[in-house]
Amino acid sequence: ILSSDWQLDRGKHTFRFIPADGRLFFLTASWNGVSKNIKMLTTGQHAGQRCILDYQGSSQGEIVLKASSQTSNFIIKESGILDDPAGDKTYTFQFTDNTPCPGTPTVLYQGQLYNTVQILSQCWLKENLNVGTMIEGDTFMQDNGIIEKYCYSNDPDSCSKYGGLYQWEEMMQYTAQQGVQGICPPGWHLPTDEEWKVLEGAVDSQYGIGDPVWDLTGHMDRGFDAGINLKTTTGWYFGYNGSDLFGFSGMPSGHLVYPNYFILNTKSSTWWTSTEDDIYEAWFRGLNSGWPTKVERSTLDKWIISLSVRCLQD
Repeated sequence: ILSSDWQLDRGKHTFRFIPADGRLFFLTASWNGVSKNIKMLTTGQHAGQRCILDYQGSSQGEIVLKASSQTSNFIIKESGILDDPAGDKTYTFQFTDNTPCPGTPTVLYQGQLYNTVQILSQCWLKENLNVGTMIEGDTFMQDNGIIEKYCYSNDPDSCSKYGGLYQWEEMMQYTAQQGVQGICPPGWHLPTDEEWKVLEGAVDSQYGIGDPVWDLTGHMDRGFDAGINLKTTTGWYFGYNGSDLFGFSGMPSGHLVYPNYFILNTKSSTWWTSTEDDIYEAWFRGLNSGWPTKVERSTLDKWIISLSVRCLQD
C-alpha cells in the first residue's frame, strides 16, 4: 500500500501514478472525513517497477472533466436494466442521480405524498411506504381485502416517520409473483432481488452493476461502500450515519418479530424484496450500524417477520 499526504491550496492539482506488478489498483482520496475511490486496470507494461505517485503541480481555474461519465467526486456512473428481449428493442438510459424522477417528482397515494428519486436507470420512492390501517403487533395480518400495517412500538407517529412494517404476504397482496404491484401505487411495483442488485451496483464506488459480489449472501463481502451511500446522514445509532450520496435516504426504521417484538430502531433498515427463496422465506436487504459500509442480502420468514417496503417505478 502506497500512502501520501499533501497540504493543497484551492485549484486544479495533477498527479502521476505509475503502477507496479499487478493488474488492478485502487486509489483512495480522503479529506475532511470523506473518502472517495476509483479502481484502475493496467496493461502490464510497468511490470517490475515500483509504485510511484508523484505530485506534478497545480493550476487555477475550472476543472475540466475528461469524460461525462466521471464526476469530480470520483464516482463512475453506470446504468443498467433487467430485460431479455426476443428481438430488436430500443432502451433509454438515465445518467442522473439524487434528483426527482423526470416527470414524476412526487406521488400522491392513499392520502400520502411521496417524493421520488432517480438513481441512474431506476426511479424509487424516496420514503418507505406508509399505507394501510394500523393493527397491533400481536395481531396477525389477514387476507381480508384491507391493507394492514404495523407501526414500530404500536405508535402511529413511527409510521409517519419511518413508514409501515409489513408481513411479506400482506405486502404482496397474497400472490407469489415477483415484481407485482402489491401494496405499491399504480405504475409502481415491489422490487425484485435482481432489481436491488442493480441499485447496489449503481451506488457502490468499487463494484458495478452485474458484479458477482452482489450475488453473495450475508453482508461481510457485499460491495465496498454501498451501505454508506444508501443511508441517511442522521439518525443512526452511535453516529454510524451514511452519506446518502444518491438520495435514497435509508432510515433506521427497525422491524417487527411477531408477536409484538419490535427491535433495532435507529440501528437497522430492512426491506423486503418480492422474490421468494422458498415457500417459507423471501429475500430482503438490510443496512445496519454494525456493518456501516455494507448491504446485507439474506432471507427471512415471510410470516413471522415484518419489514419496511420501498416501491420502484415500472
